Amino acid sequence: VKDVVESCGVPHPEVDLILVDGRPVNFGYVLEQDADIDVYPVQSPRTYFEKDRLQIRCIKRFVTDGHLGKLARTLRLLGFDVAYDHQAQDRQLLGVMESENRALLTRDRRLLMHAIVKAAYCPRSQNADEQTIEVIRRFDLSRCLRCNTPLQKVAKADVIEKLEPLTKIYYKQFRRCTGCGQIYWAGSHFSKLQKRLDEIRANFSD
Repeated sequence: VKDVVESCGVPHPEVDLILVDGRPVNFGYVLEQDADIDVYPVQSPRTYFEKDRLQIRCIKRFVTDGHLGKLARTLRLLGFDVAYDHQAQDRQLLGVMESENRALLTRDRRLLMHAIVKAAYCPRSQNADEQTIEVIRRFDLSRCLRCNTPLQKVAKADVIEKLEPLTKIYYKQFRRCTGCGQIYWAGSHFSKLQKRLDEIRANFSD
């Protein structure tokens, strides 16, 4: 089924769930004629198939291709382990990815289709800061911006008494710092992350 999906232009690292006639299958499944196929991306809302997800949720080591130098630099400044060589060829990138158990970051969708690629992401934006936020969202790398402790998903009902009125209305997904208890939602966490990225770039600019 992997070849069928990728023949539509979708690299397999961007597919998190495949249902054939309503049943979850992996990329090695052999399709039968007239099968009904449903394909879902990473972070799709089908939580009742959680154990059948195909992609790695959290990984903190990366290798980037030669066109993502600014992304590599920004991720390093945020403390992530990123392998980067602007002259590395595709075979070298795949070798580092496999031997060092890294997630591949590239905008080359054909490179993502290699069978040995297990964890990877294709940034949509051409802006390094926006790419960084994409990677953090994709691989669940969020940490508290106050104390740098990992964040944990929390039910809205468990924190609703601490939310502002408009936040209660417009946001549904929340995370709480496992250290200091600070509560985050998309509007707060990622606007603050963007501010931190701006500060980092200002401090390291020539």
